[in-house]
Amino acid sequence: MKYYSYFRSSAAYRVRIALNLKGVDYEQVPVNLAKAQQQAQAYLSRNPQGLVPALELADGTVLSQSIAILEWLEDTYPTPALYPADATKRALMRSFCLNIACDVHPLNNLSVLTYLRDVLGADPQQVAAWYSHWVYRVFDAAEQQVATGTGKFCFGEAPSMADCLLIPQMYNALRFEVDVTAYPTLSAIYTHCTALPAFEAADPARQADNPDQAS
Repeated sequence: MKYYSYFRSSAAYRVRIALNLKGVDYEQVPVNLAKAQQQAQAYLSRNPQGLVPALELADGTVLSQSIAILEWLEDTYPTPALYPADATKRALMRSFCLNIACDVHPLNNLSVLTYLRDVLGADPQQVAAWYSHWVYRVFDAAEQQVATGTGKFCFGEAPSMADCLLIPQMYNALRFEVDVTAYPTLSAIYTHCTALPAFEAADPARQADNPDQAS
């Protein structure tokens, strides 16, 4: 399989974590968003949505949208399971995941921030305020969802789909200097997970297309 990714894309980051947790072999193909390679015809011919990530299967089928890829991985590589077997618990975890994937990530991704700056004329302080607003809105709820847990992960004693979603979003918040001191449980989960091999290998700093890595 070929995995089309960009080192700093949080959507690509979350799938890298899941691939690593499940021990799936894949070839990573970099797509440089900063150079708009996702809009090049060579890439659009594979993924007309012009986004990363995308996963090209051995038969040539190309899967796009990180949540769809994560669901496919869970169905195709069921061990280790990243969702609980119980339907209610699975729905609660999906709610946590979709809060991140739908209610903060789309509003704070590169295309939106670029539009705010270049089209609407927002200054750096306004862009930072926009970014923080949506992080706080989602993290306020996420912190409450995990604060009553007893494990070192979002839900229980093993990594799950929730951790695959949380860690990249927390990484982004820290990169944009969002104050996360109001979220001690989320912060503790982030510290614990990022020290584990599957998460560490998925870290943007360790990706071959990271310019700092190449130097």
